[in-house]
Amino acid sequence: MDTVEQLNHLLPLATALMASALIGLEREFRYKSAGLRTHSLVGVGSALFVLVSKFGFLTPDGSRTDTSRVAAQIVTGIGFIGAGLIVLQRDRVRGLTSAAVIWLTAAVGMACGAGLWVFGFAAVVCHYVIVFVFPLLLSLAPRSKWASSTVRVSYLDGRGTLRDVLTHATSRGFMVENVDVSRPVAGQVEVALEVRGGGSLNELAAELDGLDGVTCVQVVDDTKDL
Repeated sequence: MDTVEQLNHLLPLATALMASALIGLEREFRYKSAGLRTHSLVGVGSALFVLVSKFGFLTPDGSRTDTSRVAAQIVTGIGFIGAGLIVLQRDRVRGLTSAAVIWLTAAVGMACGAGLWVFGFAAVVCHYVIVFVFPLLLSLAPRSKWASSTVRVSYLDGRGTLRDVLTHATSRGFMVENVDVSRPVAGQVEVALEVRGGGSLNELAAELDGLDGVTCVQVVDDTKDL
């Protein structure tokens, strides 16, 4: 391809940049390790691989060789980036959703690179439905007793508050699987309780917040990796 022909095919790169940036913005606002720049690079890179597959291997007589070879390797190769986002913390896997989003962004870039930008932007819409609408639907479902959550409690040291926190958690029907205690400043204790059970986390948090010496209570749902 000469320079003019290459300039005429810049639109797929531009659409890939816009589509992948829309996904990356959502990740950036959630303070994920792979944000706007990572997703934009993955999308544009995937589009470029597809363009190279389509136009980079022309034979002297003008015919094309197998145009799917390079593009097919994206599906496998993008797994290395996704794997870097998955970590194991205390027997719990984190980052699966972020890795899946990277994989989706690569597919969006490939679609835009192939000129199927409608499919690419449709996938972006699906991404936003999945990360915003699906959690709302899940929140309406009954909480499973097997679901794990983390309750972070900050309290003043020297008042025996941890014993009271554990007592109230078990009395609410929760099983405490792990306790992580830290002291960020003198006289202040922060404890992270990993609990599992079918009780109400909001009621537990309200009860703990009323304990003597407790300064802050925060509930983190470990089942959400968005």
